[in-house]
Amino acid sequence: MPKPYPREFRDDVVRAARDRDPGVTVEQVAKDFGVHPMTLFKWLRQADIDAGAKPGVKGSTRS
Repeated sequence: MPKPYPREFRDDVVRAARDRDPGVTVEQVAKDFGVHPMTLFKWLRQADIDAGAKPGVKGSTRS
């Protein structure tokens, strides 16, 4: 199993994806940071859950 990315790195990538310029895709942001696009989509979804914007289990309570 691959080693998990550090929380700080994930937060930086999510921030870059949220603040991307018009015309820049999430896939391009993922490529720029060397992560798979589906991984970034999962991080974005989890960030929404953690912020209370979407229902789900918060990251700090997941095992």
